[in-house]
Amino acid sequence: MSELSPVVVCILPSAETLGQQIADQLDARLDVRGTDFDDVGAHLRALFLAGHPIIGLASAGILIRTLAPVLVDKRREPPVVSVAEDGSAVVPLLGGHHGANALARRIATALGAQAAVTTAGDVSLGVALDEPPAGWRLETPEDAKPLMAALLAGARGQVSGTASWLQPLVEQGAVEVIGADVDAPVVLSVNGLAPLIYRRSALALGVGCARGCDPDELIGLVGQTLADAGIAQGEIASVHSIDLKANEAAIHALASHLDVPARFHPAERLEAEVARLANPSDVVFAEVGCHGVSEGAALAAAGPQGQLLVEKTKSPSATCAVARIAEGGDAGQARGHLSVIGIGPGQPDWRTPEATRLIAQADELVGYGFYIDLLGPEARGRMRRDFDLGEEEARCRYALEAAGEGRRVALICSGDGGIYAMGALVMELLDRDSDAGGVSDVAKRVDVTHAPGISALQAASARAGALLGHDFCAISLSDLLTPRAAILKRLHAAAEGDFVIAFYNPVSRRRRTLLAEAREILLAHRPADTPVLLAASLGRPEEKLTLRRLADLDVDEVDMMTIVLIGSSASRRIDSGDIAAGAGGTWIYTPRGYAKRIDGDTA
Repeated sequence: MSELSPVVVCILPSAETLGQQIADQLDARLDVRGTDFDDVGAHLRALFLAGHPIIGLASAGILIRTLAPVLVDKRREPPVVSVAEDGSAVVPLLGGHHGANALARRIATALGAQAAVTTAGDVSLGVALDEPPAGWRLETPEDAKPLMAALLAGARGQVSGTASWLQPLVEQGAVEVIGADVDAPVVLSVNGLAPLIYRRSALALGVGCARGCDPDELIGLVGQTLADAGIAQGEIASVHSIDLKANEAAIHALASHLDVPARFHPAERLEAEVARLANPSDVVFAEVGCHGVSEGAALAAAGPQGQLLVEKTKSPSATCAVARIAEGGDAGQARGHLSVIGIGPGQPDWRTPEATRLIAQADELVGYGFYIDLLGPEARGRMRRDFDLGEEEARCRYALEAAGEGRRVALICSGDGGIYAMGALVMELLDRDSDAGGVSDVAKRVDVTHAPGISALQAASARAGALLGHDFCAISLSDLLTPRAAILKRLHAAAEGDFVIAFYNPVSRRRRTLLAEAREILLAHRPADTPVLLAASLGRPEEKLTLRRLADLDVDEVDMMTIVLIGSSASRRIDSGDIAAGAGGTWIYTPRGYAKRIDGDTA
């Protein structure tokens, strides 16, 4: 099933009570039309692209038609379940073998309804051969379909090993049990077809490596070690190492290669296993604070009753060891992740699927409280840490340190996080030494993702036409962090270069003069009737677009929620004939130079 929590989507308010019942049963979020969203299609597609399992209180037809344009890869799509508005039927529509069937049965049981499961394996065989239970891995999922087809056609198979989830096949007489070794892999076979091999994922792989180790060296070492020990890769449940290696590329490449999680432990936790190490090393202790990384990590994950199966083996730059997991093992800590997310000006439709997915995956939301509130239902009931304006350093520092504790943190920025937002400050804190104002060493090891968003300059230009159609620049008029002299130098350069200019942070309650100075500087280089767009609260209900001449630009019309776009000498106006189009019925744009081609002048 998808790693994200399900969302129950109620299209008709009359079904809200049923929706709440389902949401409570699944510990899911309930989104109600008219309260949490208005555009049904946009909302459903955003949830789907983000990876949320969807339980729609709507007809199957509505859900299918709405999601059809974004159906691309069935192997990566989240489950979608349709529930009749009276609760009488539950139908898994998408992702049957990836959680939808199980989700539908769970909902149906809670409602006393019938789950209309239609996938052939579930209906006729009573089991999905390509979806083994937790703790098991199927070596070759691509072989499941032809074997399932053969069983459905009446072929008789054999199963060896102990596999209670395959009991429906035994009861139907579809397969014969030929062995019941609890320690052996489970093998399901039909004559003439590749067998399905299911393995218990019950082993912890401990690894260590030199900084900057070639991933191929570590992957090769592990592959050879497992082969020599007669261990299949599918038996590995997780990769473990010391926390100093949380940002080691080779370890994450190995975990990806094995398709298992990577987990990390502090040196003192690994040192607690010193009495059980087969190959303790004083050299390693002097280097990292424990007598063994690979063996110590494997044993820590295996627990007090766990057994070291493979002692440390090594290559020039890497080591590995394997232990069998028993009860009481230490799961370790995942590498923390910080997403610097641009949510655009605020309108959900302008948020990228990547941004929505990262927000949904986050354990904690961090940012200016107003920006988090703009997330709407995505922020409801979530762990969050709000900061005021002016607390930019504090919020970035907190986000990094919180991620350093192993959490997935989303740092919410309006517009684009890398344009006059928190992206650069996050990078600066990572760039500094911890004793020079930077963050802790633990925070420096987090995984950082920058998810782009629609910046205010793009949104403003698009709303009013195409003012950014040719060369443009952006200048912040805030002198809180940038010297006033530097801002004036940039204004003169942009004016002389005849750029379209986007002014960020044009005014505040105390900063009222630089915008007026900018107007005078620009008037010396471009016409008085140069179009100026004042765009406030873009993408929100209170959005306002105001078109002015450069000579008439009035500082008092501008506030902190406004971005100011000033055209070049080539920028033009078009009367749209529709007062709702553009800025009060006027489109503005900057020609790119196609006039010569349009006019046929190629000289």
